[in-house]
Amino acid sequence: MPITKGFRALVDEAMAQVTTYSVAEAQARLADPQVQIVDIRDVRELEREGTVPGALLAPRGMLEFWVDPASPYFKPVFGDESKQFILFCGAGWRSALATKTLQDMGMTNVAHIDGGFAEWKKQGAAMETLEAHKLAHAARHPASTAARK
Repeated sequence: MPITKGFRALVDEAMAQVTTYSVAEAQARLADPQVQIVDIRDVRELEREGTVPGALLAPRGMLEFWVDPASPYFKPVFGDESKQFILFCGAGWRSALATKTLQDMGMTNVAHIDGGFAEWKKQGAAMETLEAHKLAHAARHPASTAARK
């Protein structure tokens, strides 16, 4: 069966309907406690390239389940309506689609980063390895780390 609407059309539609920040705009928001950067890339990408310091790691395949309070996989961090969630992926396509999906689910406090992690790296923004990210998370959240052991 032929594809009647390709990925590019879907991404373009999403981009027209979501808030998009440049890397510089996202960096300027990093110190704001009401902003949560969300990395939606899969673990292979994280292992290979690292991530943004302080990012919440939320794989794209679980995102809808993690944000929905009715889901058995709900993550309470996504229930904080005072936060703005700024998503990113590798190039900005998945994050545009994911941001649009979260808006379709009723979230109004979501945006994404234009160009994704590739643009983040290109502009020399702060990065850390996945291992460093895990250690930093464990230091910030000792109780949740202990509960997983």
